[in-house]
Amino acid sequence: MKPLTLAKILFGSLAVFFLMAPLIAILPLAFTNSVFLNYPIPSFSLRWFEELLTADAWRRSIVNSLIIGAGTTLLATVLGTIGSLGLRGKKVSLLFGFIRTVFLLPMVVPAVVLGVGMQLMFAQYGLANTYLGVIIAHTVLAVPFVVVNVTASLQGIDRRLEHAAASMGAAPHVVLRTVTLPLAMPGIISGAVFAFATSLDEVVLTLFVAGPNQRTLARQMFSTIRENISPAIAAAAFVFIVGTVLIALVVNLGKRKTQAQRA
Repeated sequence: MKPLTLAKILFGSLAVFFLMAPLIAILPLAFTNSVFLNYPIPSFSLRWFEELLTADAWRRSIVNSLIIGAGTTLLATVLGTIGSLGLRGKKVSLLFGFIRTVFLLPMVVPAVVLGVGMQLMFAQYGLANTYLGVIIAHTVLAVPFVVVNVTASLQGIDRRLEHAAASMGAAPHVVLRTVTLPLAMPGIISGAVFAFATSLDEVVLTLFVAGPNQRTLARQMFSTIRENISPAIAAAAFVFIVGTVLIALVVNLGKRKTQAQRA
């Protein structure tokens, strides 16, 4: 084996280990029967997963995360897809460059700044401490991920397919519904997954705009860490990770199916 190839394999292995080490360290602790997060594990148990399902605070936070995540995913996917379609094919100009920057701005603006601004604004419109307010706040963070994914998918579409449909007499909305959106579906699905993951993981904005009744799973984990480090956090992290992996697998299978249909 060549030294360069060996160096690449070694570097890649170290990078993967660096990324996976925290997960490998925390996941086994979800199955401990101890009340402390420490090694070695005395014995294995599912008591902390049972606590996630039976304790009112954890159960409510899981339900809230699903409600807010679903609302955020729907709203962010629709707005991000419309924004990507509106910016598609536009010539480079100061105006459209500014608009693209505005779409991506929430990705770089500190969440604390957004949280303070949203808290002040939502208080004026009666959206503070409401599900709708939290969904809107999470949507602001999720839209850029949808825009990036859908834009990349739209750029890979051959415009001649749309022109061919139009030349056959299809109206613009028919071309959009039957040609453009199906071809862009992998990017739309990927953007929706990123939007849901962003909502599921968001803590800072939730602290500013959510009330006690809108406490999400991420916020519950944050509060539990501050009050008392419990293995229930490891169980919640296990649910996070497994859910993310399953969603990623579904997205990859969907992309492969779409690519096979194109072929």
